[in-house]
Amino acid sequence: MEETLDFAERAHAGKPQLALALRLIRNTGVRKRHIVQPIEKTLRHPGFAERNRVYEVESKKRTPQVIEQALANAELRARDIDAIIYVSCTGFMMPSLTAWLINTLGFRSDTRQIPIAQLGCAAGGAAINRAHDFCAAHPGSNVLVVSCELCSLCYQPDADDVGSLLSDGLFGDAVAAAVVRGEGGVGIDLERNASYLIPGTEDWISYAVKDTGFHFQLDRRVPGTMEPLAPVLREMAKDHSWDVGKLDFYLIHAGGPRILDDLAKFLEVDREVFRHSWSTLNEYGNIASAVVLEAGRRLFEEDAQVAGATGLIAGFGPGITAEMALGTWAADGVPQTFA
Repeated sequence: MEETLDFAERAHAGKPQLALALRLIRNTGVRKRHIVQPIEKTLRHPGFAERNRVYEVESKKRTPQVIEQALANAELRARDIDAIIYVSCTGFMMPSLTAWLINTLGFRSDTRQIPIAQLGCAAGGAAINRAHDFCAAHPGSNVLVVSCELCSLCYQPDADDVGSLLSDGLFGDAVAAAVVRGEGGVGIDLERNASYLIPGTEDWISYAVKDTGFHFQLDRRVPGTMEPLAPVLREMAKDHSWDVGKLDFYLIHAGGPRILDDLAKFLEVDREVFRHSWSTLNEYGNIASAVVLEAGRRLFEEDAQVAGATGLIAGFGPGITAEMALGTWAADGVPQTFA
């Protein structure tokens, strides 16, 4: 954070919004972030084409390691995967990175490719849900979820609107992967998923696509979206005969401190139940679609769940869209497990 504040003071020196920028950065709760290039390089803008080239190079460089780890965790080989869901909103490739992964990492040529590019931060939850749907439709299948979010490549040095100032201090870079097994495995037995879009909010989180690339646009009303979304989460849990305020674990998108604090308030839970999301925000920043996967890693490593423990996964993003799932902690032999 100290480095970010220092760079902000230099980048916005003499501008009337400098005090606002510094206040926004201090209030993000982000102590540390990771980026794919040195900060000096990130602060320069070489053009959209060059940034997209860096995105392709870095995504190919960094995703194989997390994929191999996810496969090892799930006790599967590349040839056991029937579909790859690739999520990213910070760069563009056609064909999708899925084609390169299949050709390079030993996946079968008949592996289904499901790239998701325009759900932003909600895409991590959406990917888990679409993997769940795939396994339900194709019993015994296994789905690999890969997230590659290089948010620093969207930094716009000349942008000084509130949304840009906030994003400059909030977003970080990350790659993540997980496997949803059709059968067996240890992890979260996915039982139910749902989507919800808050009507009339499609322009609250968006990209303006310009010659200089993606310009993040954020409406000041976004932090207040947990009030209308909390009843949706509550009703989904109720339909599953669960009480959303009395679950054993929560993997929630860490969009920022206001999001987590408000959701805790409206769900009437202690903010500590979102500890994995808070830790992700503190140590990595908002890493977009990778947040729920990183929070999931922390849940696994905590190793405190007992069989049958109940939990919620929720990602929020443009739309305003919520992607939600319910599941129970399971040992070997349970189908459709997020591992």
